[in-house]
Amino acid sequence: MSLFFLLNNSLRRPFLSPPPLAVLLACVMSFNVDQKNSLSFSGPLEDMFGYTVQQFENSEGKWVLIGSPLSGQPAKRTGDVYKCPVGKEDNKCIKLDLPENTTVPNLHEVKENMTMGTTLVTNPNGGFLACGPQYGYMCGQQQYISGVCANVSSSFQILNSVAPAVQECAKELDIVMVLDGSNSIYPWTSIIDFLQRFIEKIEIGPKLSQVGIVSYGETVTHRVNLSQFDNTADLLEFVKELPQQTGFKTMTALGIDTARKEAFMPERGARPGVKKVMVIVTDGESHDFHNLDKVIGECDDDGIERFGIAVLGDYNRQNKSAEELQKFIKEIESISSQPLRDHFFNVSDEVALLTIVDALGRKIFALEATTGNFTSSFEMEMSQAGFSAHTSSEGVLLGAVGAYDWNGTVVMYTAGETIVPGKTQFYDPETEAGYEGLAGYLGYDVQSASTPDGVLYITGAPRYNHTGRVIIYRLNEENNIVVSQILKGEQLGSYFGSVLQTVDVDGDSYTDLLLVGAPMYMGSERDEQGQVYVYKINQLGKFKHEFTLKPVNQSCCTAHSASCTNKNEPCGARFGTAIAAVSDLNLDGFNDVAIGAPFENDHRGAVYIYHGDQTSLKEKFVQRIPAGGDGEKVKFFGQSIHGVMDLNGDGITDVTIGGLGGASLFWSRDVAELRANMTFDPVKINLQQSQYQCEHSGRKSMCVTTEVCFVYSVKSDKPKFDSDAGIRYDLTLDALRAKARASFINSDDKNDRRITRSFTIKDRERKCVQETFMMSARLDFRDPLMVSLEFGLTDEDRGPVLDESLPRSINKTIPLVDCGIDGKCIADLSLKAEPSMKSMMIKSNKDKFDVNINIRNSKDYAYNTKVILSFTPNINYVKVEPEKGCTLNHTKVECAVGYPFLGSNVEENFKVKFEVNPKHIQEVIQINVTATSDSEELASTLSDNTVQISIPVKYEAGLIFSVRPVDEHIVVKEGEQFASVFNDTRMIGEEVNISYTVARAGEVVTPPLDLTVTYPHLSPRQNHLLYLTHVTTSPRVKCDADRWINTDKINPNIKKPNPNKETLSVFLLTCSAELYCASFTCSIPEAEISQVNVTFRVWKPTFIKGEFSSLHMLVNGTLGIKNTNLFELSSGDRTRIVKIQVSKEALGGIPIWVIIISILIGLLILALVIFALWKMGFFKRKSRDYTKEEMMD
Repeated sequence: MSLFFLLNNSLRRPFLSPPPLAVLLACVMSFNVDQKNSLSFSGPLEDMFGYTVQQFENSEGKWVLIGSPLSGQPAKRTGDVYKCPVGKEDNKCIKLDLPENTTVPNLHEVKENMTMGTTLVTNPNGGFLACGPQYGYMCGQQQYISGVCANVSSSFQILNSVAPAVQECAKELDIVMVLDGSNSIYPWTSIIDFLQRFIEKIEIGPKLSQVGIVSYGETVTHRVNLSQFDNTADLLEFVKELPQQTGFKTMTALGIDTARKEAFMPERGARPGVKKVMVIVTDGESHDFHNLDKVIGECDDDGIERFGIAVLGDYNRQNKSAEELQKFIKEIESISSQPLRDHFFNVSDEVALLTIVDALGRKIFALEATTGNFTSSFEMEMSQAGFSAHTSSEGVLLGAVGAYDWNGTVVMYTAGETIVPGKTQFYDPETEAGYEGLAGYLGYDVQSASTPDGVLYITGAPRYNHTGRVIIYRLNEENNIVVSQILKGEQLGSYFGSVLQTVDVDGDSYTDLLLVGAPMYMGSERDEQGQVYVYKINQLGKFKHEFTLKPVNQSCCTAHSASCTNKNEPCGARFGTAIAAVSDLNLDGFNDVAIGAPFENDHRGAVYIYHGDQTSLKEKFVQRIPAGGDGEKVKFFGQSIHGVMDLNGDGITDVTIGGLGGASLFWSRDVAELRANMTFDPVKINLQQSQYQCEHSGRKSMCVTTEVCFVYSVKSDKPKFDSDAGIRYDLTLDALRAKARASFINSDDKNDRRITRSFTIKDRERKCVQETFMMSARLDFRDPLMVSLEFGLTDEDRGPVLDESLPRSINKTIPLVDCGIDGKCIADLSLKAEPSMKSMMIKSNKDKFDVNINIRNSKDYAYNTKVILSFTPNINYVKVEPEKGCTLNHTKVECAVGYPFLGSNVEENFKVKFEVNPKHIQEVIQINVTATSDSEELASTLSDNTVQISIPVKYEAGLIFSVRPVDEHIVVKEGEQFASVFNDTRMIGEEVNISYTVARAGEVVTPPLDLTVTYPHLSPRQNHLLYLTHVTTSPRVKCDADRWINTDKINPNIKKPNPNKETLSVFLLTCSAELYCASFTCSIPEAEISQVNVTFRVWKPTFIKGEFSSLHMLVNGTLGIKNTNLFELSSGDRTRIVKIQVSKEALGGIPIWVIIISILIGLLILALVIFALWKMGFFKRKSRDYTKEEMMD
């Protein structure tokens, strides 16, 4: 499996393309990333120029590094990285020729298609790391794709090559093929084909590998000595005519022993110090199997690594049993070296041998981490180390998705050592036992998180269990993996974990967030919309899901779409293909995030900007930067993103966005804060106050002066030569009314309710302006007068942009009053409030009640009258009837009454509805109701402005109480024998398992409970009835049953049962003075579900010796509530009864005399029935009486 299969079909970061020119960008919602002015870099689309981007700075200047993984087409396609200058007249990109200078000594390197530039990251030392994960090399005829990274200095010089998965090839091997040539091998030509195909993969020579061949049947023959051939071609020619040994016996032990003693002798070409390998091919169980253990032990002593191949053709042709087949396989497994997964093969027949040639070759020529043992290192040879990379002060993390059969791993590379985790270190053997995790692609992306307790390492496995997961781990003192948390994907094929990004939002050097991309998450229309999961780290160092980011929904064409055509598939956005933590863009002190959606708009692409907020993100994106163009040459904008540097010297971070065919550097504009405030003189409008009268155009009325003050400040610290800003503002009167009740005196517009002005302001200057408006002579007082202010910059395309978090408009109201010349309104409010229920038994969260409210004003107008209800958190506000302007703030509701005023001698009635909140349990519902207004009120009349309501409540415990089984039936045979000694509880009698379950039902919590289990323990004559053996419970449930469990301590002690014979004639055995019952109690805490499992044994000796025919024993489970002040149980939830029926069956069945008497009685009853029917004439046939005429006829 190649890297490009992963990239193109599974979307690591699909090879996509951004627009080569910034002018193609469409105009959209914008903040301070300047979409109209940018610097563009272009390159060959077919080279995937722009697949990765990084901002870079050194002593020579500032650069954009651009990865081009297929650079070098159409020949070698090695890939490369380009350096593109910023701030110079010529911005032509220069290829760094990294593949040519990235090399690992003493290897036969394969750099074609090495995809250099697939991974590109800067490091803390001022340089960068560029990786080619498909870098390979040859070991014999085998090519291994190990991956390599170039560690490049700040001056673009390669310091060293990082290739942790590369190891020295095992070039010199002495291989002896031990072939079963007995008559059962058929056809022999298949063995020849296997030999030829296998030898083709071996470089044979004096300094390379050697091959010897031994065949056996009843005897052993040396067909080829190790030193007989010095090249592969000659040996291939020879084995074409290799004869079959033949023979009726399979002497496998003899063949192996002969090869050990003779084939590996110096006289036959064996070389001292060279690895000895033996390949045994056989199709049947050996006739000398008794010698195998000794022979194999001697092979181990001689250091011979053995590969066993079981050919099952003869077993299948003769239809041998499964037991015989399994015995044969076990024998070949015993011949093979350990571990078996690397050294044992089985094939269905001789022809199928060809199917294992490649696997066998890879195992034999696997890279040798050590010598002298039988462990295969065929685990990292296809690892593709550098598929992902992350640099930090601790070292370099390299994702190696191809390691361990594509399970993947993460390699940590430091100056001192290279840490390669074992195959199972990322998996929990307890919870994932038996799961191979094949093709999970662990290491698809890698990150690290800084916490007060140390560093957390993070890696994604997007194909694990098909839904993907993210593993968060630490390294202990022995550098072993310690998994601390696992985050799991939720949709099949979403590629959850393929993109990771940690973010330090507040800049305190500790990680705040982890963003996990699932770019192939399917939307509702089965389109790949993608989404990004945001996790926040808590004080325990665990990541908790906060929210999920999603793109603008993309409308995809269907077969029925008439006016829509998608030129490219699949449709969607693939939001989350690239996630970048970008330095503070809007200069608010919090770092931000950019997310690419390269499939948007028919693969044109887009990038979303999210601002940081304290230690999290704002869920709504502040800017969406789309690509333009025709969608043919310009595609996949947002494939790669980087933004950590100020590249034009204005003190603000700039953003680089790339893809296939090009990249663009977007300048960020400065951010300015513009704050505004309005004040009025007078603050209330009262036409009767003469001091505010004015005259305009021959009309007299009250005038109001509005003062609007602006404060302007630029956020960046860089000095500005031209820091003046043009400000434009609009003032509008009564904007929500069709006709305004006031007009501006100095309006330049025919519409005198609105005025527009502009002015200039300097950085950090405060400037105020005044405008006067005149009121109409006749006013209505239904609502206050609204004054609306809208403001912004006169030129939004140049200079700083305004901070998007600050408002661009203000609406303020001036109350209108009619309270006489002195302006004083003295009201007298009186309030009544009555609940619809005096007390409550709460059964569910749907329980509701009302508070009926009456409010009356007896004096002057009460302006802005409100009724405020403050209540305890055990209830929730629902609504008010009839509808009023009510606002809810946690546990307080404010309702406007008679807005804008409650008139003199006017009253209003309304009803406030509440429902219970089962998440808060309290004994009383408290509601404080208060009436207020902006008018004055005398202290002597305030006493009736407040009402306190108190409603006592109880809760019906919301639970389901169940028991299994409801009844049991035990049969005892009369005269049945029982053991004279009990040394195990299983000898007592049949087992009865009773399971009690208490589960939460609904929203009301399940309170702490007591479950009391009562059961018949001893009969009137002190014989055991039910014998308690076990009590198990859910966690946190505690039972006091120990004194009743196994009271006779059977096992280890013994018990001699000697029951007293007694008559058990009572049909129902219940607890009474004569019958002794035992009981125990279990304390059940608050929980979603709790279980108590009770196990009894029916004491059979009592019932065998007792006189009875059938009886029932009752086991009672009774629930009780500890806190009866708050909770009650419903009558149906208090008791559960289990009936255990015991019946005695007569020995030998029904006696013969009973059968004979029953038959005679049956016959007698039948005779009596027949006699009765005869007497009634039942058996007489009715005859017809004929007349004389009928007789004559």
